[in-house]
Amino acid sequence: MPLQAHSAAIRAITTGLMAVALIGVARADEGGTPFWLSGQFASMAAVPDTPGWSLSVNPYYYNGSTDSLSRTQRGTTVTTGTKSFSPIVYLQPGYAFETTILGGTPFLAVSWGSGQARTTSETSTSATLSETGRGDSVWGGTDLSPFASIAWNSGNHNWMTYLTGNIPTGRYNSESLANLGIGHGALDWGGGYTYYTASTGLEFSAVAGLTYNFLNPATNVKSGVDSHLDWGASKVIGEHWEAGVAGYVYYQLTGDTGSGNLVGPYLSQVGGFGPQVSYLFDIGGKSASLNLRAYKELWADNRPQGYAIFLALTVPLGETTQLRKQRQSGQ
Repeated sequence: MPLQAHSAAIRAITTGLMAVALIGVARADEGGTPFWLSGQFASMAAVPDTPGWSLSVNPYYYNGSTDSLSRTQRGTTVTTGTKSFSPIVYLQPGYAFETTILGGTPFLAVSWGSGQARTTSETSTSATLSETGRGDSVWGGTDLSPFASIAWNSGNHNWMTYLTGNIPTGRYNSESLANLGIGHGALDWGGGYTYYTASTGLEFSAVAGLTYNFLNPATNVKSGVDSHLDWGASKVIGEHWEAGVAGYVYYQLTGDTGSGNLVGPYLSQVGGFGPQVSYLFDIGGKSASLNLRAYKELWADNRPQGYAIFLALTVPLGETTQLRKQRQSGQ
C-alpha cells in the first residue's frame, strides 16, 4: 500500500506515494483486492528525486462494496454483499543518492501505516460457521513495503524503473473479514514516464507494473499475477498551485490457485478516475508539497467498488530544493 516517488518536493504531487505499495486494506486477490494500492502514483511520478532525505505522510481512505451475488473469499471465509472501509495513515521515509547508477538517480524508501479496517457482509460461510450480518473491525499496523527506484531526466522527458514488495508484518487473522496485513509476501516491479514542459506548465505521467504473489500459508491460497497502470495529468496554475486529473486501471492476469482456494480462479479488475490538486510551499527554506486526490471506481469485477481519497504531504529533510525556480527556468 505501497503510499505508493520522485523528486522529494515533487513527490507529493505524485500522490500518496509509495507508501508503496502503501499497502493496507486486506490486500490479497483472494479478497478481491491486490497488493498494489491503485492510485499511489499520479503526476510527476518519474521525475528524479532531489538528493537527500525526505518524508511522505499519506492519509488514505477507502470505501467500497460488492453486490449480493458476488462471492468473495476473505481469509478462510466466503462472503457475499461485503462492505469495507479503511482509514489509514502511511509514513514513508526515503533517501535519494547523489551518486548515479547508469546515469540515473537511485532512491530507497520503506512504507508502513497504521489505522483501521472494517468489513461487514450479508452472509459469511467458513468451515466451522455460517451466519448473516457479520462484521469485523481491526486497528493496528500494516505490512512493511520496501521500495527502490532509479530515475533519469533528459530535458522534458523523465523515465523511472522500480522494485517494491510486501513483508507480511502487519496485523492479520485468516478468520477475520477485516485485516491490515495481507498474510503473504509479494514482489512488484515496473516503470514509468513523465513528460513535463516548464514553458506551458503541462505534464503527463504513467506508471505500469506487475505483481507476483507468494502463497498465503494461513489460507493455502496463492493469488494470481496482477497488472496495474496509474496515471496523472496536471497544469501549473500560478506560483503555488497545480491541478489536473488522475486515474488507474487494475487487471488480474492469472487466476488464484492453492488447496485453500474456495471460489475458483477469481480474476478481478477495476478502474478509477478523479481530480487532483497540489499546493507547493516552503518549510525552513525547503520546498514541500501537499497533494489531494480522489477516485471514483468503475468497471469492477470480483472485488469491491467504491471510492478512494489520497492526501500526501512530502517534505524534503536534506538539501534545499528549488522546485518553483526550476520550473520558471525550464530546468
